[in-house]
Amino acid sequence: MKRLSSLLSIAALFLAGASAFGQEKPPAWAYPVNPPDFKVPPDDGTPRKVPDSNATLTLTQVRDLFFSPDWHPADHPAQPESVARGRKPDLYACGFCHRADGPGGPENANLMGLSANYIKQQLTDFKSGARKSSVMNRAPMTLKVKLAAAASDEEVSAAAAYFASVKPRSVIRVKETETVPKTVVAAWYLVVDSGGGTEPIGERIIELGDDPERFISRDARVTFTANVPPGSIEKGRQLASAASSTAPSCDACHGAGLKGNGDIPGLAGRSPTYLFRQLYDYKHGVRAGPMAATMTPSVEKLSVADMIALVAYAASLAP
Repeated sequence: MKRLSSLLSIAALFLAGASAFGQEKPPAWAYPVNPPDFKVPPDDGTPRKVPDSNATLTLTQVRDLFFSPDWHPADHPAQPESVARGRKPDLYACGFCHRADGPGGPENANLMGLSANYIKQQLTDFKSGARKSSVMNRAPMTLKVKLAAAASDEEVSAAAAYFASVKPRSVIRVKETETVPKTVVAAWYLVVDSGGGTEPIGERIIELGDDPERFISRDARVTFTANVPPGSIEKGRQLASAASSTAPSCDACHGAGLKGNGDIPGLAGRSPTYLFRQLYDYKHGVRAGPMAATMTPSVEKLSVADMIALVAYAASLAP
């Protein structure tokens, strides 16, 4: 009897998932998960440096969750404690994941220039459970949930004000292509497979750091190339400018050039992989919060190809 009850519970969970996603599963390229045998290479003690910086750090330092590797301190205002070091045991340094002045990477958000109110609302939503992910077992998500639960209002406000004060800059180049390098997952993002080779891009975005070693060192000046299917940018422009009886055009809310509008975030020049996850999460009802009432009807009829096109277009714009 107990076994039957367990099987019924499993079936109920399966059906619930099927109801939320239909036959569609979250795309693995957008939600990279480290393989079970993934191992972080040990620190061999070699000092690390990046171009145009006098700093020297070790691999252990750049992996420290309570440390913001700040290779270029003149690029930004002074970091508040919540950004630079956090507070043990659960308030990780915001600058560790999002980099010293907030550009982030494909695995997390670019915070540069977002309004302080918007940033604070996102942490409130993470804390309440209103903001979740279609794939929760990824370190960027689990760390954010723990951080949001641990942060005080004062720490959140200080971090939000800091990132809001940073002027957005371009860190993404969008490239339309039919073929891409073969990739593997390493620490929740994609890297070129050491075995080499290429493959058709298919219905994917393959976003890669232009200098993998600088990305590992968490250099905030590192740039990315987002490979997207041919025709994506123009298709995205057309979708973004279209309005319907149930959904406004993208710039009606997100501002001219998708640069933001008050507390509504700018999308221009931000990681298309990250933006795709947000559209996908809204479509499937796992991201709630104050903006869900507008966003959900705007995305509910979008296909994966449509979402790829929209975010390719947004990422191609100057921030």
